[in-house]
Amino acid sequence: MKFKIETEYIELIKLLKATHISESGAQAKIFVEDGIVLRNGEVELRKRAKIRPGDKIEIFDEVIVVE
Repeated sequence: MKFKIETEYIELIKLLKATHISESGAQAKIFVEDGIVLRNGEVELRKRAKIRPGDKIEIFDEVIVVE
């Protein structure tokens, strides 16, 4: 899926909530802490990582391309 942002970046947990992959911020934090979120092919453990246009987030069977 593609996700367009109007700002310079979006925090990782906010992206997971905005795309309805997580039901809450707490659930999004757990996903990140458990190491199941990949950013550009590498495990991302920072909950508030700044996701910018061009980044690719992978979690479960979903791939999010940020524009």
